[in-house]
Amino acid sequence: MLSTILLSPAVSTATQKMGFFEMIAPPEDISVHGNKIDWLFNYTTSMNVFFFVLVCIGLFGFSYLYHKKRHPKALYTYGNTKTQIAVATGIGIAVFFGIDLNITRISNNDYVEVFTNWPKADEDVVKVEVMAQQWAWNFRYAGKDGLFNTEDDVTTLNDLRVPAGKKVVFQMISKDVIHSLYFPNARRKVDAIPGRLTRMWYELTKPGIYDIACAEMCGTYHYRMAAKLTVYTQEEYDRWVEQSQNLAMQTNDPERPDAFWGWPWQ
Repeated sequence: MLSTILLSPAVSTATQKMGFFEMIAPPEDISVHGNKIDWLFNYTTSMNVFFFVLVCIGLFGFSYLYHKKRHPKALYTYGNTKTQIAVATGIGIAVFFGIDLNITRISNNDYVEVFTNWPKADEDVVKVEVMAQQWAWNFRYAGKDGLFNTEDDVTTLNDLRVPAGKKVVFQMISKDVIHSLYFPNARRKVDAIPGRLTRMWYELTKPGIYDIACAEMCGTYHYRMAAKLTVYTQEEYDRWVEQSQNLAMQTNDPERPDAFWGWPWQ
């Protein structure tokens, strides 16, 4: 099972031999809609590089063309001729429509049509409650009764397990300060806020073990808020859930108030 996979010497050697561009490449995208985030990032980067190159061409080009050897007598201008105003205005409009407005349009469409297009109430999804705290992630799954914060709940610490090919819906809150639950391989993150439930969903496509981090500076030991995401096949996930629920029924102690931090699913 995936929970027993260890990093082999061959994998370690391969990692050490990675090239520069492999090392700076983004984490592997394992989500259904992560490509939208990647595309927008690449588009923004490309547009910025394109206009940066134009600025450099103008800066160094004019420095060369108007060097003192070619123009011993300096030309003073206020930059207010019709041609100069037209060029500056044209560049500004191009940047605004080509980058700013277009990025806003694309990101808003993706947000409305995909990321806030929540699974339907009757859809078969995996529900997970998350309690963030300094400095750990607590995850809670409903037991066989389908209700949260009951004695058969499965709880884990810094260890999230979900199936591939099924939508996973999160509800989260923070115990102390603002944290941000970040899944690099899913291109998704959302803040966990004290006193307020926040939500997120995604669907993953590839089994494996991946990183979870906190993307919000939350205190001295912010760097310790690292957890692991294990993505199973549906069969492996069902087997893990059954084993975990049987263990939960034996070990859950109703007298421990800190163990029942969940809430009725909303």
